[in-house]
Amino acid sequence: MAVSEVFQALSDPTRREILRLLRAGDMTAGELAEHFPLARSTLSGHFNVLKHAGLIVPERRGTTIVYSLNASAFEDALTSLMELLGVDGRRKEQLE
Repeated sequence: MAVSEVFQALSDPTRREILRLLRAGDMTAGELAEHFPLARSTLSGHFNVLKHAGLIVPERRGTTIVYSLNASAFEDALTSLMELLGVDGRRKEQLE
């Protein structure tokens, strides 16, 4: 997972909404599709970008694909961003 892929995936509002929905728990592709006025092929493209970035994990259950959120990918991207910006991650009080 490259950090640039994570940020590219997060740049789209539809993909951010998919991730927001998955925060509540795993969902099937069909359940996710109910929340969007988009063709399934368009949503499939969004799922592929999110999978490639490592932000979601698909699991095939018979003929159904269930997606879950990969929180560690967010943590890795945030850590990289903080390092890039020179942010330590600790509060000033903890440093003194």
